[in-house]
Amino acid sequence: MENSNALILLRKELHQHPEVSGEEIHTAKRVLSFLENYPPDEVITEIGKTGLIAIYKGKKTGKTVLFRCELDALPIEETNVFGHRSLNNGVSHKCGHDGHMAILCGLAAELYHNKPESGTVILLFQPAEEDGSGAQKVLLDTKFASIQPDYVFALHNLPGFPMHQIVVKNETFSCAVNSIIIKLKGKTSHAGEPGKGINPALAIAAIISEFNTIIQSDITKENYCLITAIYTKMGSKAYGVSAGAGEIHFTVRSDSNSQMRRIELTLENLAQSIAKKHKLTCKTSWTQGFQANENDKTAVTFIKKAATINGFDLLEKDKPFTWGEDFGLFTQHYPGAMFGLGAGINTAALHNPDYDFPDEIITTGVSVFHQISKQITNAH
Repeated sequence: MENSNALILLRKELHQHPEVSGEEIHTAKRVLSFLENYPPDEVITEIGKTGLIAIYKGKKTGKTVLFRCELDALPIEETNVFGHRSLNNGVSHKCGHDGHMAILCGLAAELYHNKPESGTVILLFQPAEEDGSGAQKVLLDTKFASIQPDYVFALHNLPGFPMHQIVVKNETFSCAVNSIIIKLKGKTSHAGEPGKGINPALAIAAIISEFNTIIQSDITKENYCLITAIYTKMGSKAYGVSAGAGEIHFTVRSDSNSQMRRIELTLENLAQSIAKKHKLTCKTSWTQGFQANENDKTAVTFIKKAATINGFDLLEKDKPFTWGEDFGLFTQHYPGAMFGLGAGINTAALHNPDYDFPDEIITTGVSVFHQISKQITNAH
């Protein structure tokens, strides 16, 4: 396997220079300069604006498999003080995308040294996963039109799970997530004569309490639905004025894409009817939507076999993860699967300011991805 020290150095370098969603220009350049040591047969740059694709072709025609990682970091100030801490204020790799990139670069090295026998292996370094826009940007890019994968795969590191453990699940792996913005418009008036205006306060209160009745927060039961109030704003700090407008935002989670569509409609209708009752106009919109990752059974079988061949501990999870991941858009278009890679029981949680990707699991990820690619491209 590619010298793991080189992959660790790359990972730490990526960690030091994080970039937020849609701005990963230097991150993509760093990855590209690493790949120049293991030249792909074809490179596509600026896919989905800042993304990158490396293609390794087999000697004969055959199946095409795509592996995807993410380029972006989060707008979180790092609290770690180690040598490779983030040099960009207020931005850091708190989801481990630096590690995911290192894994895909390690896979590139393996594919360069051991060409697939047949078919094609595509490595996608995808931008803007964190805000839910990147997968769509890549899929809509005309440069992606020529790529028709038979299977798509991705992994995510999992703090709280034993290091090197491979976590698999058939059907929904990660939840559908969408965020609703509800804007209410009434009429301002004197605070001493609120009856002469239309204040949105009671409507906001009613929306919060009505939405609350729809929550079913136990993911082990059917109709899982989590609704979290995120932000609200009403009126202004002018104490003689009764507020005439307000807005409220929620994130919504469900364990299937079809169930999510139903919930979205229910919430929109509820907000509209409450607004109408309080004589307010209401505008609803959605932002940062993530499709549920719905894993294909055959793809999951490839992962299980790859883990077993490599002697890694395998966990079959019975319930989905509650976070969203925009790879779900790929699994809607192509058969594929996302799996988890244990990052250690005591590793800080994802999105925490003290999180850091554990370098020990880079080669684990490379081994599983490479073994999957061998199964699909008949390489031995």
